[in-house]
Amino acid sequence: MNISFVGAGNVASSLGNLFTNAGHIVKFGTQNPVGEQLSVAAAISFGEVVFFAIPYAAMREVLTLNKENLKGKIVVDSTNAINLADWSPLFLGEDSGGEQTASLLPESKVVKAFNTIFADIMKADKQQFEGQKVTAFIASDDTDAALTIQKLADDAGFNGCIVGGIKNARHLEAMAHLNIAIALAGGGTDAGFVYFQRKS
Repeated sequence: MNISFVGAGNVASSLGNLFTNAGHIVKFGTQNPVGEQLSVAAAISFGEVVFFAIPYAAMREVLTLNKENLKGKIVVDSTNAINLADWSPLFLGEDSGGEQTASLLPESKVVKAFNTIFADIMKADKQQFEGQKVTAFIASDDTDAALTIQKLADDAGFNGCIVGGIKNARHLEAMAHLNIAIALAGGGTDAGFVYFQRKS
């Protein structure tokens, strides 16, 4: 599958490497491309699935500028609404970044995923804890898109877990804030959520 990332920071590069190792073709788009990076527009055109791994504050402008190019594509919002200076949360009330992305892109297949996973454990040797895979939670109103991202999560070495519609992005973003709070309190970022589900 052709996968593109808008952004080329730690999350994009680490997750992109996992997808590449799983046999997918990955490109990165930035505002000022260097080396093999593409422009944002070119990266969006390339990807069947387009991941956004940029600061939350930049999302509205970037999505609005590229709305036409994103029509029909699976768009994965991996962002969290935080103050970049200190990682403190921006509270969105009865809303979420994922729902905002879906509202801005009504003709795209929007998925909230990977926002609860630190880049530090997006590594092949960090994805399991006592035999359990780190969980990649997935929320989307588009069932097929959610299943596609679940398969990509599984391909990358995570346990993909679909949690329902895009409104549940609120819960995933709250989980991310909790994860960050634990990290800032001394827990560090070599940590993640493992959702255990007993199946009879």
